[in-house]
Amino acid sequence: MKAIVLHQNGEFRLEEFITPQPSENQVQVKIAAAGFNPIDYQMTENAMERKLLHSPVLGREFSGVVTSIGKNARDFKIGDAVFCGSGSMGSNGTYAEFICVPAEILVHLPKHVSFEQAAAIPSAGLTALQCLNRMKVQTTDFIFIAGAAGGVGAMLVKLLLANGYQNLIVTAGNENSIEALVAIGLTKKQIINYKEENVYEAALLFNDNRKFDFVVDLVGNAIAVTAARVLKTNGVYADVTNFLTSESREVLFNKGATVLNISNYAYGLEKRYTYYKNGLEQLASLLEQRLIAPPNIEVMGNLEVSTVLKAQAVLRENRTNGKKLIMQINPI
Repeated sequence: MKAIVLHQNGEFRLEEFITPQPSENQVQVKIAAAGFNPIDYQMTENAMERKLLHSPVLGREFSGVVTSIGKNARDFKIGDAVFCGSGSMGSNGTYAEFICVPAEILVHLPKHVSFEQAAAIPSAGLTALQCLNRMKVQTTDFIFIAGAAGGVGAMLVKLLLANGYQNLIVTAGNENSIEALVAIGLTKKQIINYKEENVYEAALLFNDNRKFDFVVDLVGNAIAVTAARVLKTNGVYADVTNFLTSESREVLFNKGATVLNISNYAYGLEKRYTYYKNGLEQLASLLEQRLIAPPNIEVMGNLEVSTVLKAQAVLRENRTNGKKLIMQINPI
């Protein structure tokens, strides 16, 4: 098969790669589309994320069609349309024509959802769902989300709105992102343009000078301090980035905050496959019932090195404008 391979010098090349064959409990999938995530480029730059690199082929989520089934794999047949958050659990990454994954983490494609849309769901969807489940928010609580226009943020906003949560204040960085959030169901008064406004002052003003019960940080670094400051004493801070600073950690400690480290990877390490299966099935059900909409996507190109480089540059520079970036691989 063809795959985009990352070499030791940091160069990507489109090469022939060994086509994986399914083990007893695996399913082989011909990949139709793959999603791009910030961790893809972070694994080429950052020592912490580099530890997650299990294959020279990057990519952690996909959709496609079942092409071969291990003898002990259940619930799938040749030709089934499927999607998956493969993470580091697959035979290789998803910048490739084929992948083998445990049947326990694979899910049938939701109705009314394209292959390209489905490939955008797993990483962002599971992360957002974990935030929602672990925060245990009440409808009367006030929530601040830093970086709401990205893949995780947009999905979290959809899930919150679908479950009746209205007390949301979020940040975004440009008009395209703001319009994307308005299309999801937020009002403009709930969105702070962090490039034009003082986020701390605007957040408190929008919230009648009350600090927030919950903060979700999808940005980290410099914004983490502001996000920590708007949290109330003994509030809950969901960190999705692993980019807390020493100053933000000090603020959170002094507030007696509960910090939730949000990580899909933790479940993969322990092979707790039900986390992936149940989460994706829950998201698929919400999509099929049209309680939430599929992600907004932008197709960056086909299985080419130029596609990867372009997508990673957009992610690195935070220019997604509220869209999940997708690579088309096999026409199906």
